[in-house]
Amino acid sequence: MSWCSDTDKASLLASGINEAAAAVLCSNHGAGPERRMALDVSEVGASVDASFMLFSAYLVFFMQAGFAMLCAGSVRSKNVMNILIKNILDACVGAIAFYLFGYGVAYGKDKDGKANAFIGEGSFALGKGDHDVGFRDWNSFLFQWAFSAAAATIVSGSVAERTAFQAYLGYSFFLTAFVYPTVVHWVWDTDGWLSAFKKNDADGNNKKLLKVGMIDFAGSGVVHMVGGFAGLMGAVIVGPRTGRFGADGRPIAMPGHNASLVVLGTFVLWVGWYGFNPGSMLAIVGADSVAVVGRSAVCTTMAAAAGGLTAMFINYFLYHVWDLIAVCNGVLAGLVSITAGCSVVEPYAAILAGIGGAFVIWGSGKLLLKLRIDDPLEAFPMHGMCGVWGVLFVGFFATEGNVKQAYSLEEYGVFYGGSGNLLACQITGVVVIIAWTCTLLGLFFSAFRAIGMLRTSAEEEAAGLDSSKHGGSAYNMEVMSAKN
Repeated sequence: MSWCSDTDKASLLASGINEAAAAVLCSNHGAGPERRMALDVSEVGASVDASFMLFSAYLVFFMQAGFAMLCAGSVRSKNVMNILIKNILDACVGAIAFYLFGYGVAYGKDKDGKANAFIGEGSFALGKGDHDVGFRDWNSFLFQWAFSAAAATIVSGSVAERTAFQAYLGYSFFLTAFVYPTVVHWVWDTDGWLSAFKKNDADGNNKKLLKVGMIDFAGSGVVHMVGGFAGLMGAVIVGPRTGRFGADGRPIAMPGHNASLVVLGTFVLWVGWYGFNPGSMLAIVGADSVAVVGRSAVCTTMAAAAGGLTAMFINYFLYHVWDLIAVCNGVLAGLVSITAGCSVVEPYAAILAGIGGAFVIWGSGKLLLKLRIDDPLEAFPMHGMCGVWGVLFVGFFATEGNVKQAYSLEEYGVFYGGSGNLLACQITGVVVIIAWTCTLLGLFFSAFRAIGMLRTSAEEEAAGLDSSKHGGSAYNMEVMSAKN
């Protein structure tokens, strides 16, 4: 039996609650004060939003499986166990590092509930701040940890097949404890100096950079540029794999051993991106939230599809081959490219972002080879350079209505008549993220190289890191031969 009038039910549906939730409220509660009904609506809305954030966090974390499969398929069979254990430990080390330091650096507040513009100041080890009775942002912590693990894992592809295990563990802790969270604070915290969410001052004055701040909805800059440029520093400082370049400087192919795993990893990552991008709204109750989440999902799809198709045609035009790996990389390039702007651009613009991403990963990959920089998974072109493209793309293609709906801001892209302030903020964000990441990770990798702990020996590299470091192979060929 329903205790709600048609007007009451219409009010519930207008608040963003679906029909099933509205039916539960109307059937379980008798006619009562409007205050009780409003309280019930608020509680259901908060629960739905929390469930949405947690489900998105689970999808983002499942992307670690996608990264693992992508990496495993892209390296030679003698190094599969090595790269897989690094992927697993990115999640493990990252969880401890983000718990102890990372979340506090990103979002911590002082006793007055504030932080400076550069770095957070509380909630280390999820402890209570002086301004609060205790830590309560459990959902936020899990969601943000999943993002930090994604940023850390990007680097494993750039330094694959020749990096010392202990150096990688140290890097993973350093990035998730300090380097990545600091950028998160700048761009996503309400006190960050680059943030489009930055609060007004006590007098109501707009304190955002150029009155708008940097728009990076889900992390083309915060996640992918940080991971990509960290990977570049690692690849440059550790040096190329033995035999990757000939005496004349020409690259010698070292293809991965299993294209099937690459395809599996690509699809897992694509699915996970539906938590990464739409989930970054952090809420789904309310008409605006529903619209932003849905638009983000559609734009994510369009960019991925356009990136994959464009990469396929680029390779066919140049080499007359329908290249499977190129298609997979194009899909991922499109996904990275739309991550910053998925909430503020239109689907046709997302297609352009994906097309551009395919050209960016192809061109920057060629540039790395000319510079004799060995990046086995093209992690820097895919995440670093496509991340740059994605951040800048927002400054051109963000629409007025979409920015207002997602951010409550009046600024928009220059192609739609914007003042250019948004584009200036996007350029500023690109420059400082590159400078910050390259400086700190350059110093980190250089320090490990100076003490002889960055790279494995030539003998270990030749034998394969699985047998020399992990006691065996990912594939037990003796057992397989016996069965045959």
